[in-house]
Amino acid sequence: MDKTLRIAPSILSADFARLGEEVHALEAGGADLVHVDVMDNHYVPNLTIGPMVCRAIRPHVTIPIDVHLMVEPVDALAQEFAKAGADLITFHPEASRHVDRTLQAIRDAGCRAGLVLNPATPVGWLDHVMGRLDMVLLMSVNPGFGGQGFIDTALPKLREVRRRIDAHVAAGGQPIWLEIDGGVKVDNIGTIAAAGADTFVAGSAVFGAPDPDGGYRGVIERLRGAAARGKGW
Repeated sequence: MDKTLRIAPSILSADFARLGEEVHALEAGGADLVHVDVMDNHYVPNLTIGPMVCRAIRPHVTIPIDVHLMVEPVDALAQEFAKAGADLITFHPEASRHVDRTLQAIRDAGCRAGLVLNPATPVGWLDHVMGRLDMVLLMSVNPGFGGQGFIDTALPKLREVRRRIDAHVAAGGQPIWLEIDGGVKVDNIGTIAAAGADTFVAGSAVFGAPDPDGGYRGVIERLRGAAARGKGW
């Protein structure tokens, strides 16, 4: 059994006036990924950042940059983020005309690729592309804004996707991470982990609870410990 748990703080909740320092502090505090939420005021009702921000933070961290594209269309921006230093790029299948082709294009650009399923998006989108996935990201809020509360119907959906991933791997398929994004906090991450997630996006839960010295090791360790307890490890 893979006992790896990954904490992926979302910079959506960071201090953008000192973003380089913030991502450096995340890595120093034990974060496994830097999660970058990209919104286009089209697919979702908010506007955040573009590839130049990814390029700007790349020299400040050695851990992977995990880019979540909430944009439509996807393909051109995915290529730009790959050039800007992203390591993993996920997108919403509704925003691509050809999901299989987009996944392969991201991989051909040197990144790991994944699909994002909104709370009401059916898991059937995974049926014919499992062999091209490095990650499945389940949204436990409706995308567009940070600081929302966790939607409990994400838990049975997590269990179903975990079952599909485990069956895929047991049949000889590649490993696939199962990420959750939205309302993840110390007091619910154990339940989320028990439902099958292994990678956890946390924005306000991390940046709203800094250590006295301004770092984030304390809250990241609390999140990781609670997730491990939820797994029974």
